[in-house]
Amino acid sequence: MPIQVQCCGLLLMLILFYFYKSQKTIKLNTEKAFWNAFRMTFVCIVFDILSCVIISCRDQIPDLIVKLISKTYLASLAAVSFFALLYIFTDIYAKKMIYKRIMIGYGIFTTAALILIYALPIDFYENKDEGVLYTYGLSDYATYGFAAITLLLLTIRLLREKDRISAVKRRAVYTWMGVWFAAALIQFLFPKLLLVGFASAVGMLILYLKLENPENNIDRQTGLFNHGALLQYTKQLYDSEAGFAALALIPDQSSFEAMNNELRRDVVRDAVEYLSGVPDSFVFRNTGNELLMIFPDKNSSETRAKEISRRFEQNRSKSKNVMPPPYWIYVPDSKLTNDPEDLLYLIQYVKQNCKENDENRFIEVSGEIAAELHKEKEIEQLIVSAIKNDWIEVWYQPIYSTKLGKFTSAEALVRIRNEDGLLVQPGSFIGIAERNGMILQIGEAVFRKVCRFLSENKINQHGIKYIEVNLSVVQCAYKQLAKDYIEIMEEYGITSDMINLEITESASMKAKKTLLDNMKELMDYGVNFSLDDFGTGQSNLDYIVDMPVDIVKFDKGMTNAYFENGKAKYIMDAATNMIQGMDLKIVSEGIETEEQFKTMSDLGINYIQGYYFSKPLPEKEFLDFIRKVDKK
Repeated sequence: MPIQVQCCGLLLMLILFYFYKSQKTIKLNTEKAFWNAFRMTFVCIVFDILSCVIISCRDQIPDLIVKLISKTYLASLAAVSFFALLYIFTDIYAKKMIYKRIMIGYGIFTTAALILIYALPIDFYENKDEGVLYTYGLSDYATYGFAAITLLLLTIRLLREKDRISAVKRRAVYTWMGVWFAAALIQFLFPKLLLVGFASAVGMLILYLKLENPENNIDRQTGLFNHGALLQYTKQLYDSEAGFAALALIPDQSSFEAMNNELRRDVVRDAVEYLSGVPDSFVFRNTGNELLMIFPDKNSSETRAKEISRRFEQNRSKSKNVMPPPYWIYVPDSKLTNDPEDLLYLIQYVKQNCKENDENRFIEVSGEIAAELHKEKEIEQLIVSAIKNDWIEVWYQPIYSTKLGKFTSAEALVRIRNEDGLLVQPGSFIGIAERNGMILQIGEAVFRKVCRFLSENKINQHGIKYIEVNLSVVQCAYKQLAKDYIEIMEEYGITSDMINLEITESASMKAKKTLLDNMKELMDYGVNFSLDDFGTGQSNLDYIVDMPVDIVKFDKGMTNAYFENGKAKYIMDAATNMIQGMDLKIVSEGIETEEQFKTMSDLGINYIQGYYFSKPLPEKEFLDFIRKVDKK
């Protein structure tokens, strides 16, 4: 009896069943579809073996039963190809209504095929001497015809919807179908070779190893579901429009980093053990040491979330855990966000605004916070479009030399226009660009435009000796900054004395070594530096001593305080004497009245910048301004 190959396939399926069921799963729709296909394949192999046994004993069994079991095997083959469609379409058509509409059509087609398989005649061939046994006839032809059509339709759908399914999944499915189709074709052409059952088992093995191994969704360190599983599961919930709630556990990062590795492991283990025991929820390790709980039932989630945080803190105290209490960021309704990436972005957004000394460690995300996030994402998209479409502009604010009595420099200030041509205030996009790293591209675009402006216009003929360009904290921490800026200056033929780069105290605090390395390389090339926004930090005088700057800029707040606060006046007088005593120049920003101008001049301030002379101007207007004042 030629059932050895089928028995091998059955054994392979039993082994897969053991490994699949011995691991926890996350109840993804694709997991359910795979399990349905697995069960149908198992049934198909069982009926393959059973039909062989029945046919070999058909002399002792009623003909009706023999034909019924044989046709049931053929029907199971057709069903396997149908469940292949179900598996693939579950991923492609995540929306329930679309999925149901498409599958109803295929379901009707499959039902018609099954009726045909049972209605058409079937015959048997057996050669006991050669150990050959198989069925043939119109029922067989209908089965293989249906399978071929189904596989063709599946291939067409995969090609048409390739952007909706990952390359890894496409390759795995193509391999699965290829193995199954090749075996079916061989068995159809050479009925003596009964390969379809074993090929079906091999196909399941391919899907298991490449796509459906539950271990792929498990974080090895904690045993929780991992970040990939989090994205898949929440996407499924969003696609099904099933509302849910989320609770993120965010450890105090600075304290966590100060711990040794053993204590870190203990802290993470305690958190994992506690949260894993919470019923009706799924716990994921998001990124780093952040844990995220998803509550499919959002109705009772708020009470449970607060209780979890309270009891976790009690448990932490009892275990004498020295780590400060974590932050709990609670998202009460997934409808505050649009997709998994939006949800995680929202949690990170709230996390960035948490203050270390904030006593309230449980933060419930409100609609207002979500609206702020969406506004920030709109600004992000605007920045991307501005970089792509060259909507970035550079405006220039003149700087007046009190010693020479004329304008000798200007500060370059970035501006962005939206798609309607309207200006967007820098305060609405600079901070966002710094947080997401796009400030590097903005900064380079500004510097390139400044160099082009200097190259195309002989502004030194009108007394402008150099242009001041701001560097953000992120730019100062960028190791390639000096090399990139030198290349741009050389590209436009700009001499180094025409550029002055402005840094802030906060820049040095983030990555002082990288900043100093960049400064040294640029200073060796001939570029000078200024300290911007003096008066906003905590230790600017120490900073001036340590950093190789040539100019110090008093910010507008410090200038205003000089005229409004008697104590501030003495501080500014002393700071001016000390800074100039170190042979450094001073720029006073924010000068708006003649009184302020005369007072700063009498104080010995070297340079004046502010609306008293001019607001920031676009390139053409700035050129007109300096040409006009140069003629006076």
